[in-house]
Amino acid sequence: MSYGRAFLVGLLNTLLVAFLGIILATILGFLVGVARLSENVVIKALASAYVEVTRNLPPLFQILFWYLAVLAAMPNPRQSWGFGLQPLFNFLADSFAGIGFAPLSSMFRALAGDVAGPSVFVNNRGLVVPRPVFESGFVWVVVAFFVAIVALMLIARWAKARQFATGQQFPVFWTGFGLIVGLPIVTCFALGVPVTLETPHLQGFNFVGGIRVIPEFVSLLLALSIYTAGFIAEIVRAGILAVSKGQTEAAKSLGLRSGPTLRLVVIPQAMRVIVPPLTSQYLNITKNSTLGVAVGYPDLFAIFAGTTLNQTGQAIEIIAITMAVYLTISILTSMLMGWYNKRVALVER
Repeated sequence: MSYGRAFLVGLLNTLLVAFLGIILATILGFLVGVARLSENVVIKALASAYVEVTRNLPPLFQILFWYLAVLAAMPNPRQSWGFGLQPLFNFLADSFAGIGFAPLSSMFRALAGDVAGPSVFVNNRGLVVPRPVFESGFVWVVVAFFVAIVALMLIARWAKARQFATGQQFPVFWTGFGLIVGLPIVTCFALGVPVTLETPHLQGFNFVGGIRVIPEFVSLLLALSIYTAGFIAEIVRAGILAVSKGQTEAAKSLGLRSGPTLRLVVIPQAMRVIVPPLTSQYLNITKNSTLGVAVGYPDLFAIFAGTTLNQTGQAIEIIAITMAVYLTISILTSMLMGWYNKRVALVER
């Protein structure tokens, strides 16, 4: 492997764990932040305990906990925990057949035949799942996916203008979900692109075939997501409390229940308070990903600033490139969040 390829692999691994960590930490942080304001004593206590525990344990300790105490305690490959996907695919095939979607029913029925018996395995070497195999013409399915994203952006803009003019809401979420999932599937069947699954199987002392998610990645992702979610939860709670109680009372006077009030009235106004400190937490996830070197995760810092530096001896150049990459990622993240912050900020008159 060339040094350029090593740099690219490390960069992609860093971006992968940072991107997924941001998504998981945001979802978990918002849920815990809202739960801390719940009127249910048990839910509020559990959310508070989560925040206090995760925020006060160092991220390196949490990474080592997941890697050594949880994942390393899993069985070896010969004694893996196996799970079958055939019942799920048969259920989906029957469901789509019941509503008249014969092509989708046939696809899931064929996939069910590819995964007879256990096809998902968990052991101390990671998670092994079937790998989808796409034949020729799959590039048009990818094109359809991006066309669906562009169409969703246009629909969202139109729905916002429509709501502003008429006050009527348009189901953007479900429409977008249908586009992003449905259009590639329709394209797949229209062009006759076959899809099969390569099922992993035990050979010797390890599994071959399929996709393997290494435990180093899982431990790093879980630790960073859970750790950062504790801080995001407090940011969300502070943002919600910053919204005047009069807004909630006004929504209730109009007949809105607690769920729609939170989603349509409180959270949109709280975002102007939430976004600025949220940016710092996103940056922290990217920078804290370098802690993966403690468990051997091959990120940019471990591969390029570690192995490559030791082999070449070009310390100044390699450290400078590594610093420039992390600086670029941080600047791009800040610019994106700054743009979003302007979108949700109050408009001064």
